[in-house]
Amino acid sequence: MDILVIGGTLFIGRLLVNELLKAGHNVTVLHRRPKHDFGRRVANLRADRNDIASLKSALAGRRFDVVFDNVYDWERGTTAAQVEATARLLASDRLHRYIYVSSVAAYGDGLNHHEGDALAPDDHPESYVRNKAMAERALFRMHQRDKFPVVTVRPPFIYGPGNNFYREAFFWDRLRDKRPVIIPGDGRRLMQFVHVRDLVGAMLSAITAPETSGQAFNVGNARPIAQIEALESIARAAGRPLQRLVRIPRDRILRAGGSPFGPKLYFAFYYDLPPITMVVNKAQRVLKLRPIDFDEGMKETYRWWQRHNPFPKPDYAFEDSLVALAATILPPVDDD
Repeated sequence: MDILVIGGTLFIGRLLVNELLKAGHNVTVLHRRPKHDFGRRVANLRADRNDIASLKSALAGRRFDVVFDNVYDWERGTTAAQVEATARLLASDRLHRYIYVSSVAAYGDGLNHHEGDALAPDDHPESYVRNKAMAERALFRMHQRDKFPVVTVRPPFIYGPGNNFYREAFFWDRLRDKRPVIIPGDGRRLMQFVHVRDLVGAMLSAITAPETSGQAFNVGNARPIAQIEALESIARAAGRPLQRLVRIPRDRILRAGGSPFGPKLYFAFYYDLPPITMVVNKAQRVLKLRPIDFDEGMKETYRWWQRHNPFPKPDYAFEDSLVALAATILPPVDDD
């Protein structure tokens, strides 16, 4: 098949492109840079997906069997109107699937969501949540009106080799440097994860699995875990003890200027958010999702980080100021 990957040079997209090549597909990447490093097997289109004129120019005369819409502009946001404009440019009788990477955040809040649950409203205060939910609604309207062959996938926190967000690596830096690790509140907020390889596998299955057109899929590990459980797995992957866990009330962290989005991080990028969890039975049944064991996936990710660590040396000044405010220091966690 002729397949277009929008945003194919980073974390999810890079693995996706490589898997598509292994399967023998003809792959084109659309991104903002003049070239990529996949070699001549992968065609290159340069465009800003947020700029409709740029997209029209890059896509003129081109048709694809499958499109993976895999990119979100974290600096400017990518709106529903921009996603819909992209989809309309690529719509054709030839198009078999348009697979859009959404997020569990599209639900807005709440636990144990099924795919049929309502998504966040158009006036949700968080732009990322609002944009993902509105984009899905726009794409499904296209399906209802014109049979546009959209499939959306809703992953939770994505981890694995190649992660370009400062998440698992945040903690490995601190374990390596024998630093205290800050726990916001009681550390019991729920998180749900998916290994990047499991997400990509589900996306590929959406091409061939019967009757996926017009469907949404929650793609992730079946069991949510608490923040402290995630941290324990991250530490086990590194084979390093948690020397000192410092519990600080969340409101105190926020008053001091801490933010889960940075620059004053205290618990990795985006990792301290109100919990949103989902049920993945549909993806297990239809897309044959069989997630890797979380500990094993984290060990694999740690080995990648040891070889490639792409992040700058951390500045611990803000965390030092928080630790000075701490009221409770927890004992080390027993890894047995």
